[in-house]
Amino acid sequence: MRAIAGNIYFEDQYPGVTLGAIVLPQGLIQIDAPPAPEDNRAWRATLMNLGGGPERLLVNLDAHPDRTLGSRAMECTIAASEKTANIFRSRPTAFKAGNIETGADWETIQGLGNIRWAAPEISFSESMTIHWNDTPVVLEHRPGVSAGACWASIPSQKVVFVGDTVVRHQPPFLAGANLPAWIDRLKTLLSPALRGYQVVAGRGGLASVEDIKAQLEFLQHVLAKLEKLAAKKALPDAAQNLAAGLLGGFKVPANRERQYSHRLQHGLHHYYVRHYHSVNPNTDDE
Repeated sequence: MRAIAGNIYFEDQYPGVTLGAIVLPQGLIQIDAPPAPEDNRAWRATLMNLGGGPERLLVNLDAHPDRTLGSRAMECTIAASEKTANIFRSRPTAFKAGNIETGADWETIQGLGNIRWAAPEISFSESMTIHWNDTPVVLEHRPGVSAGACWASIPSQKVVFVGDTVVRHQPPFLAGANLPAWIDRLKTLLSPALRGYQVVAGRGGLASVEDIKAQLEFLQHVLAKLEKLAAKKALPDAAQNLAAGLLGGFKVPANRERQYSHRLQHGLHHYYVRHYHSVNPNTDDE
């Protein structure tokens, strides 16, 4: 676990997403949860040693299983955007692993078994401010990578957790995205309004300006290719076939090549169907 600004920490050593913790006099604000049960136990033990007040709040930055499968095990109140909360209302009570490979990290974890989803008890439409001390924590709905995505920022300390809006050294998840909106989110991160902020990526820890620019360029490249296919009225398989060329732009470890290839294939196919090839697009952001 690494300290960012005194009372703000992140952890990126567990399979799944980058986790966060904000230690305040009233309690502990947690950013996302690890999907593996043994990692949940280890993370909870780490959090107990951080101190802070008795209150506990877990923020889900979106509805992706990598960051929400472990939410119930954290045993605390959960907050998320209203659109993320709506996704949980439409899900079955229990998580069931399917046969489709989406390239998510939870798919690499053995023995997950039967896990009950934990729906958010607190939700917000556009923003919510948590006043647990003199330095408020601000949750803001920031759709792009998914319809329900949000960011958690601590403006007084210039730190922002942006979830999968930025991922480092791996391809992003595209299936539930809105690429133009996502591109706008990245431009916001590069704008003067957030100059000097430490940006915690959804995967891979702290993101540099170069990381954000690389994510922006990649998405612009993907969007241009998909627009060309749509102009030709190409079938969804043509979008899926872009994956091999796009994966070549990443330095992928050999043991991750198959997973990341599936991530891009799944994402490109579903994005293309939702935005260019379907009368009734699926708006679920998983």
